[in-house]
Amino acid sequence: MENFDLTVLGGGPAGYNAAAYAASKGLSVVLFEKNELGGVCLNEGCVPSKTLLNSAKVLNYFKHGENYGVKFSGDGEVSQEAVVDRKNKVVKRLVTGVRAKLKGAGVTVVKAEAKILCRDENGVVVQSENVGYNSKFLLIATGSSAFIPKIPGVDKAIESGLAITNREALNLVEIPKTLLIMGGGVIGLEMADYYSSVGSDVVVVEMLGKIAGATDEKVSAVLQKALEKKGVKFRLSSKVKEITENGAVVETENGEEEILADKILLSVGRRANVTGFGLENIGVETERGAIVTDSRLKTNVENVYAAGDVNGKSMLAHTAYREGEVAVNNMLNVPDEMNYDSIPSVIYTTPEVASAGYTLSTATEKGINADEVQLSLMYSGRYIAENTDYTGILKLVYDKDNNVLIGASVVGNYASEYIVAVSNLIDMKVDIDRAKKLVFPHPTVCEVVREGLFEIK
Repeated sequence: MENFDLTVLGGGPAGYNAAAYAASKGLSVVLFEKNELGGVCLNEGCVPSKTLLNSAKVLNYFKHGENYGVKFSGDGEVSQEAVVDRKNKVVKRLVTGVRAKLKGAGVTVVKAEAKILCRDENGVVVQSENVGYNSKFLLIATGSSAFIPKIPGVDKAIESGLAITNREALNLVEIPKTLLIMGGGVIGLEMADYYSSVGSDVVVVEMLGKIAGATDEKVSAVLQKALEKKGVKFRLSSKVKEITENGAVVETENGEEEILADKILLSVGRRANVTGFGLENIGVETERGAIVTDSRLKTNVENVYAAGDVNGKSMLAHTAYREGEVAVNNMLNVPDEMNYDSIPSVIYTTPEVASAGYTLSTATEKGINADEVQLSLMYSGRYIAENTDYTGILKLVYDKDNNVLIGASVVGNYASEYIVAVSNLIDMKVDIDRAKKLVFPHPTVCEVVREGLFEIK
């Protein structure tokens, strides 16, 4: 039996960051990961998708260079094989970085699956490859997997390669002529943007009446229009009824429609990984397919914590980083809690979309005396200088009674940078009059945030 202070199950953002953080605080840590370190985000999600999308941006600059006074000859050509190869090199480099971080922190990494066996007087016992490990604390960070919808024909389509998940979509070495995407959320929209940019005919099927989930309706509409301009077609308030040998039958508001496709991307959400590693052996509570945790990331079992996608709270890598730290702090009796109200989310399409906190409608539903201001991103000289295709918008939602920001939504290039400043103001509950005194460097795109603050009277 090997003994540690902390056992971590899973080497994704929550797991590896918590492991390194705990080790830096003096805990002995063992981490189990059967696949590559970095989890879905680094290997099959956030990072590889952004690498592909950046290649699409380069192509877009080539195609529209004349708008910036630069003329290229020819039409430009995409080598999908080279794009994927570059993506793999980026991922490999970052995985190496995670491995070095854990080694430098003194974390013991076991490249294998572990199963929870039981609790004893010393803590929790797990087993991996016939070796037992005992620790006082356990952090479950097993992540999530792509949800496979139960519709006729899906199993056969997966077996034949017609239906794919985000994992396969990021590794296609041939650009599909036609691509049907099930789901108009983050993954679906980013892949719609990329594949339409490199030549695929793309159709997105979304059950809701708008794309981008809970995103502000106007922001969602601006994004949809931009993607339609690229050739992406949308079937809203629709669902795939059946997958056939060469496409799918889609139930729309106007009746059934058969859509032919070379590939069908299944991007209808993710499900927490809560089975197959012995949760039931120590009685960890789950609800709606995810581990139940409180604001300190504690489960119902003493000294057992869960962070990242497995608790179903946020399913974002940056949330997972913070959750892992909160869990470790509480193991060390350092008071710390998660605040999910201001966590930013980003869709890395062109234009980008980002949001944090409430929209005006969700704030009103909560009974908050709220209002909003809206500005064009053209308030930023830097934005005008570097963009010709999109006139984005920024919305700031504020609590009129307490004079603080409670939400923001933005669509336009650099949205992922705008949201950093705003989400911090929301999280810290900075008085708006105090926030107006902040000095933003000029020229930067974030100056629009300052302009927006001054629109609040």
